Amino acid sequence: MTYLSWALGLPALLAAAYLLLLALASRRVAIPAGAPPTMRFDLIVPAHDEESGIARTVRSLLSVDYPADMRRVLVVADNCSDATAARAEAAGAAVLARDDRSRRGKGYALAHAFERSLRDGFAHAVVVVDADSLVPANLLRAFAARLDQGASAVQAGAAVLNIDDSWRTRLMALGLALFNGVRSLARENLGLSCGLRGNGMCLTAAVLRAHPYRAFSMVEDLEYGITLGRAGVRVRYAHEAQVRSAMVSGAQAAASQRRRWELGRMWLARNLALPLLRDALCMRNPLLLDLAVDLLVPPLSFVALVVFAGCVISGFAAVWMASAACLAVYVLRGWQVSGIGWKGLGALARAPLYVSWKLAVVLRGWGEREWVRTVREATA
Repeated sequence: MTYLSWALGLPALLAAAYLLLLALASRRVAIPAGAPPTMRFDLIVPAHDEESGIARTVRSLLSVDYPADMRRVLVVADNCSDATAARAEAAGAAVLARDDRSRRGKGYALAHAFERSLRDGFAHAVVVVDADSLVPANLLRAFAARLDQGASAVQAGAAVLNIDDSWRTRLMALGLALFNGVRSLARENLGLSCGLRGNGMCLTAAVLRAHPYRAFSMVEDLEYGITLGRAGVRVRYAHEAQVRSAMVSGAQAAASQRRRWELGRMWLARNLALPLLRDALCMRNPLLLDLAVDLLVPPLSFVALVVFAGCVISGFAAVWMASAACLAVYVLRGWQVSGIGWKGLGALARAPLYVSWKLAVVLRGWGEREWVRTVREATA
């Protein structure tokens, strides 16, 4: 029975040990010293029927602490049927209207905006911000500090704007702290690529020219981050700049969002993980190895479900208990990074319910490939 437990539990232990390593390596790094602004930025907002919140996002971008003549706000009104374009323009943004029903989704909107930015020749770098987000005042200075050090791609931190809407948004805040915070801090410290998360990512014009943006999957940010990793481009992490976005709290809208994220990630894992792993081992490239392992490790909720089941079925055998201990350290580090306090930690009591719901959501959407916009909820 002991040998069988180890044989069945080893994959889970390896996944949990990888997460433990990231937790242990996730100390906060020093913030680079700023310099007088020299970089010009295009701040790009892909928007599909976002009339309710686009003005707020544009105002947030126009309020960043950076010279006004060295930044532009460009809203891509992508296949819109509402007043997104008019409200974005009234708030002070330049609007790029795009109408192509055969090519829908964020990836196509970004490719359109990037081509326009490169053609205009104004910006040294582009920044992508989702239409339901608010940015910190230091966003561009944080990016500029890394670009001045030679970075070609930078990812900002992420936080939940409506954290107290429900227990689900609190768990999402913890999830963001783990996936975008703990993992990115660790990779920055280890000299790896923190990857791109879509919202709050910065790319230089030079890297876009060298590696044209052709990421059109349901997780286009992750896809393009892997493209850059294959090209040897490391994505840096600007942890001091936190972009806050609204998370849906209702079950139906949250299900649509979660289904798109998880199925898109699974699709990439199935198609890219093993080739990445093979190339990483052949080239002895730790950056590619980490990207491959990151794809191969299932979502935390699924790993936790397997480990819990293994503990119960095996009578709490050592291999399963070791996996559980690794996951506990990882989750507690995420809670510490998130700053959500005891109320957020209390939301973990609902974690089994969330895991069951998430598993059902993914199974119901199995085989789905088309991008579907998440219905926004009003946020104060």
